[in-house]
Amino acid sequence: MAEDNKEVRGQLLILFLVTFIDMIGFGIVIPFLTYLVDDLATEGGIEAVGLWVGLVMTAYPMAQFLSAPLWGGLSDRIGRRPILMIGLVGNTVCFALFGLAPTLFIAIAARFLAGFFNGNIAVARAYIGDISRPEQMASRMGLIGASFGLGFTFGPFIGGELSAPAERWEVFQGTLLETYPYLLPCLVASALSIVSLLLARTRLPESLPKDVRQGADGLDWVGTMKSSFSGLATSLRTPAIGQLVWVTMLYSFGFTIMHAVFILFTEMSPDSGGLGFTEAQNGRIFAVIGLTGIVVQGGLIRPLSKRFSSRGMLPVAVVITGVGLGAIPYATVDFPWLWLLPTCIVISMGSGIFQPTSSSLLASYAQRDGRELGGVMGAMESASAFARILGPVTGGLVWTLTVDGTGWFTYHTVFHLCAAIMVLTFLVSLRLPSEDPAAESE
Repeated sequence: MAEDNKEVRGQLLILFLVTFIDMIGFGIVIPFLTYLVDDLATEGGIEAVGLWVGLVMTAYPMAQFLSAPLWGGLSDRIGRRPILMIGLVGNTVCFALFGLAPTLFIAIAARFLAGFFNGNIAVARAYIGDISRPEQMASRMGLIGASFGLGFTFGPFIGGELSAPAERWEVFQGTLLETYPYLLPCLVASALSIVSLLLARTRLPESLPKDVRQGADGLDWVGTMKSSFSGLATSLRTPAIGQLVWVTMLYSFGFTIMHAVFILFTEMSPDSGGLGFTEAQNGRIFAVIGLTGIVVQGGLIRPLSKRFSSRGMLPVAVVITGVGLGAIPYATVDFPWLWLLPTCIVISMGSGIFQPTSSSLLASYAQRDGRELGGVMGAMESASAFARILGPVTGGLVWTLTVDGTGWFTYHTVFHLCAAIMVLTFLVSLRLPSEDPAAESE
């Protein structure tokens, strides 16, 4: 049994740093991804920019969904540490490839490969499970959430500030960084991955004992995928858990539609109704979103959960998010920050409340119904993965079909769609039973 000693605390610190740096690298691409796709589409004579943005964004979660069972099974056989290092090597190469991408197909391939090789978050969770007692799991898993929040605060800010350096600093003019304006943040992401790789190589010991690895089952990707779909189908048929999985899937779907089109709107020319934002300005917005999420999950969730039930907070979180998503396209070029910053803070608050609340509610339902928590959490993650795959493509397609329209179908439409999905999510969430059986019977 793992002991909470100095050695374990050191392992957790290194694991936090590895995942934190990994998330910074992932967040770095957010502010400029749309601009890079836009540039490549223009060079290739492609007009459906929104759809291609969605495809590039979808490539990463789709690859992760397909590869996660492989890396999970392989980590059971050869250990967690080698898989973490494989992911970091993949990140190092694929980030650089993305910054140097000469065509949209290469850009999609780079994002797909980055997602395929990066099973670090799931393996990091497994590592924590290896070295933790059951009563330590919740607090230690919070390290992963913290790395997400901090990574998505610093990453987009760095990515935005380092994009198109030749346009901002004379020293980069006439260099490779002028030809490839988004290579510098990608190289920084690669360098950070190398730092993480060195930390994992020199400071992070293996967590899975050799005798346990030798007793692990062989790799069975098909079997694992079948098990994942079977677990999802079973959970969807379970009344309370199934309804909550639907709520989570719909919420993730509406939220990731916004991911694909937010920067398409902010970068659009003011003459067309957009804000004309630069990569740096978008990076600052996402930094504010990440910071708000940290404040909500780190400082507000605990007092809110003591005063209100998870079942009561969940629909409120959906409404808050929906209001923010629907309000995005009404920002004007005259006072963009005055509208957009509060709107993004509202969205981040809704998301910051929804994520831990839905997980807490799922745990309550699983305990009440006698279901294994790992299985139902896996089902919820599978549902969210489907949503993250479908959301960006849907958003990009709707944007492409409506951006130049008039009347009911304009660039506002896709954000209205996000809000409409949140209305549907809210209605489904109202049917959720209480997590307290006694309160429900009353």
